[in-house]
Amino acid sequence: MSDITYAHTTQRMSQIVTHGDTIYLAGQVGTAGASVTQQTQDCLDKIDALLAEAGSSKERILQATIWLADMADFAEMNTVWDAWVAEGRAPARACGESKLATPEYTVEILITAAKG
Repeated sequence: MSDITYAHTTQRMSQIVTHGDTIYLAGQVGTAGASVTQQTQDCLDKIDALLAEAGSSKERILQATIWLADMADFAEMNTVWDAWVAEGRAPARACGESKLATPEYTVEILITAAKG
C-alpha cells in the first residue's frame, strides 16, 4: 500500500497530500481584494510552486476545480487560465459559483496532478 505524505499541514488542512503517484492540492486563493485577474494569477503561481515542491508541474495536472464567487467573472478568469495551462495538456476541469471563505476572495482553484 502506498504511503500518504502531508506537507504544509495545520490542524485544519494540508496544502499538499501525496498518495502514490497522485498529488492533491488544497484550494488555492489569491490576494484578498485584488482583481479577478490578479487573484487567478496568484492562485496559479501558488499551484506552480506547490506542484514543483511535490515533484510535478502544470503539464501533469489531471483535474482542476475552479470556484468563482460570481460567474460573471468567468471570462476574466479564463483569460489568465488559458494563457497559463500547458498547450495540449488541458486537464479535466469544472468551474462553478460558490460563496468563498471571505467576500474579498473571488477565485479558488483545487488541483489533482500526477507526479513526474
